[in-house]
Amino acid sequence: MSNITKKVSWSSRGDELGPVGEGTPLLNGSEQPRHSRQESARGQPKEIPHNSKLLSLKYESLDYDNSENQLFLEEERRMSFTGFRCLEISRWLICGLIGVLTGLIACFIDIVVEKVARYKYEAIKQNIERFTEVGGLSISLILWAVLNFSFVMVGSILVAFFEPVAAGSGIPQIKCYLNGVKIPRVVRLKTLVIKVCGVICSVIGGLAVGKEGPMIHSGAVVAAGVSQGRSTTLKKDLMIFEYFRRDTEKRDFVSAGAAAGVSAAFGAPVGGVLFSLEEGASFWNQMLTWRIFFASMISTFTLNFFLSISHNNTGDLSNPGLINFGRFESENLNYNLYEIPLFIAMGAIGGVLGALFNFLNYWLTIFRIRYVHRPCLQVMEAMLVAAVTASVSFTMIYFSNDCQPLDSEHAEEYPLQLFCADGEYNSMATTFFNTPEKSVRSLFHNQPGTYNPLTLGLFTITYFFLACWTYGLAVSAGVFIPSLLIGAAWGRLCGIWLASLASAGSIWADPGKYALIGAAAQLGGIVRMTLSLTVILVEATGNVTYGLPIMLVLLTAKIVGDYFQEGLYDIHIKLQSVPFLHWEAPATSHWLTTREVMSSPVTCLNRIEKVGTIVDVLSNTSTNHNGFPVVVQVSENDEPSKLCGLILRSQLIVLLKHKVFVELAGSRLTRRKLQLKDFRDAYPRFPPIQSIHVSQDERECLMDLTEFMNPTPYTVTQETSLPRVFKLFRALGLRHLVVIDDANRVRVLNLYKSKVFSRKLKIVTMILFRWLDW
Repeated sequence: MSNITKKVSWSSRGDELGPVGEGTPLLNGSEQPRHSRQESARGQPKEIPHNSKLLSLKYESLDYDNSENQLFLEEERRMSFTGFRCLEISRWLICGLIGVLTGLIACFIDIVVEKVARYKYEAIKQNIERFTEVGGLSISLILWAVLNFSFVMVGSILVAFFEPVAAGSGIPQIKCYLNGVKIPRVVRLKTLVIKVCGVICSVIGGLAVGKEGPMIHSGAVVAAGVSQGRSTTLKKDLMIFEYFRRDTEKRDFVSAGAAAGVSAAFGAPVGGVLFSLEEGASFWNQMLTWRIFFASMISTFTLNFFLSISHNNTGDLSNPGLINFGRFESENLNYNLYEIPLFIAMGAIGGVLGALFNFLNYWLTIFRIRYVHRPCLQVMEAMLVAAVTASVSFTMIYFSNDCQPLDSEHAEEYPLQLFCADGEYNSMATTFFNTPEKSVRSLFHNQPGTYNPLTLGLFTITYFFLACWTYGLAVSAGVFIPSLLIGAAWGRLCGIWLASLASAGSIWADPGKYALIGAAAQLGGIVRMTLSLTVILVEATGNVTYGLPIMLVLLTAKIVGDYFQEGLYDIHIKLQSVPFLHWEAPATSHWLTTREVMSSPVTCLNRIEKVGTIVDVLSNTSTNHNGFPVVVQVSENDEPSKLCGLILRSQLIVLLKHKVFVELAGSRLTRRKLQLKDFRDAYPRFPPIQSIHVSQDERECLMDLTEFMNPTPYTVTQETSLPRVFKLFRALGLRHLVVIDDANRVRVLNLYKSKVFSRKLKIVTMILFRWLDW
C-alpha cells in the first residue's frame, strides 16, 4: 500500500478531500488546473498523500468476457465433441494438481514452523530455567526478543524489498482479483516464494499472526501458474494447457486455488468451497463448484498424508488440517436452548470488539501509508513490533502468579515453571509461550480451572492490541488465528463467569464450549464472514452440533459490526484504492442513466485503420483505454459512424508486433495469417506499445480489424439506468460496455458522446454511488 499512485476521487466535492491537498480530477477526463512551480513547491506535502475516497488508476481490469472474433469462432467450430470432453478432463486434472501442490506447500510450512519453533522455545525455556535460579532473567528476555526480531527481520526484508504484494494475508488481493481487478504481481511465482518464506518467519518470530491467509493466497498463485502450463517468471513454457491462457479460465482456477488453501489450512473442504463462493468469486457456475470441491479434497488429503509420514505414522490420516483445533467430543459440550440468548449476546460482543479492532487498524494503516512508506522504515517497524511482542509476553509471564498443577491432563507443549512450585507451571505462559494455533487449542480443550480469570482478561486486552498493531505490517501474515485466539480467551472467561453463577453441580457452562463461541464471535466481528466460516469451524472442530449456535453468533457479530464499521478485508481494499464492485448498486441510483456518467471524448477506430493512427492512440497516455469501439462509415456525409465491433488494446499490440497490416492503401495483398496461439503466447504480459517499433513507412500502411475485433460486443442505450449497467458489469464480468444511440451509431448528442463503458469507467460509477450514499 505504500506505492500510492495517481488517483481519481470517490467524490466530486472538493471539501471531502483530506488535509494533504490532493486535487480532484474531473469526471469527464479533463486535466486538473495547473499551478505555478512556486505554488507546487510550497504546497507539496511532506508525506505520501492518501485519501480513503480515492481510487487508484494503477489498477487495470481483467477481461472476463471472451472476445468472440472470427479466430475464436473458427477454433470453437473446428473442435469436436471429443475435444470438448478432453478440455473438461484437463480442467479436472488441473484442479487435482492445484490440490496436490497446495497441500505440499501447506505441509512444508507446517513442518518447518514446528521444527524451528520447537528449537526456539526449547532454547528460551532452558535459558529461563537456568537464570530463574541464579538471577538475570533479563538475559532471557533479550534472547527472546533477539530471536523474534531476527526472524521477523528476514521475513520483512523479503516482503518490503523484494515483493511488497506478498505482505499481509493476501485475501483482499485475491478477493479483488476474483472480482475482476488486476492487482499487479499478485499471482506470480516470486510472490509465492516470498509469501511462503515470509509467513514461516512471521510465525516463528512470535508475531500475533496466523498461517491461514497466506495459504489462501499461496493456493491462488499455484492455481494461476499450473493452469497456464508455463512460468513467465522462469521463462519456461511446457506447451500444455494453452487453451486456458485467458482471464476467464484463469479466474475459475484461481477460485479453486483459494478454496484449496482454505481446505489445507483448516481441513475444511466444504468450507473452502463456500469461502471461495462467499468471499472470493464474483462469477460462478455449477460445474465449477464440483471442481473446486475436488481440489479442496485433494489438498486436504495430500496435507494429511505427508504430515502423517513426517510424524512416522503412515496409517494416521486424522489430522484435520494445517491448523488443528482438535475435536469437541465431550458430553459436557452439548448446548441447551436457554443458552442461545447467551450465544447471541456473545455474538454482539464480538461484533463490537471486531468493529473496534477494524477502527483502530484502519487509522493505524492510514498512518503507515503516510509516514511508514519506505521499505527500510517498514522493516524497522516490523522488528519493533516483534521486540515489543516478546517483551510484553515476557513481562506478562513474569508477573503472573497463576500456577497450575502439571499432570497428564495438562500436557502443555512448553511448560514454564518460572516462580511456581515444583510440579506446577505458569498458566500465562500457555497463551504467550507457544505458537498461536496451539494456544487456541489449549483454550478450547484444557480442563476447567486451568486458567485464572485475571490471566484470561489480561491476555485478551494485551493480545487484542498486539494483533491490531501487527496486521498491516510488511510481513506475510493472516488474521484468522489471532482473532480466534482473542475470542477464545474472552469466551472462556465468559464460561468461567457463567459457571460461577451456576449451581455447584451444574456442568452446562463448560469453558471450552464458550471459548469456541467467543472465537467465532470475534472472528466474525472482524472479517464479517457467515456461512463459510460456520462450516470451516464445524469441520475444523469435528462437531456438527454447534452449527446452529455458530451461525447465530456469526450473523449477530456481522449485523452489529456492520452497524459501526466495515469488515477488515473491505477496509483494506478501500485503503489500497481498488475499484472493487460490490454485489448490489445503491437503491437510490435509479434516477441516474448512462448519459450522465459517460466520459468524453470517445476514442474509436475505423474497421480499416491507418497503422500510424493506431500507434498514436495506443501511445496516448492521457486516456490509456483498453478497449476501442470499431466503427464503419455508412455514408460519405458527416453522419456519425455505426458501431461494428470492439477491439482490445492487447489485440492491437499483438497485431502491431506481428506486422499484420495491408502493404498499401486499397491493395488486396496477402498478409500473415495469425492464430489464437499468437495471442495466447503473449498473455498475460503483453508488451507495451513503446517496445513496438513501427517505421515511418509502416505508419502509412493500413490494418484490417475485421477478423480480430469482437463483432458482437455488449451494448446499452444512453437512457439505460445505472443499476442495470451495474448488474451487467457485476453479473457478466464485463470490462467494456458500449453506449450507443437508437440507430447503433457513435455520435455527439447534447454535449455527451456515445462511448465505450470501459471497466475503468466503473470507477466513475462507484464515484456516483459513493456520492449517493452520502
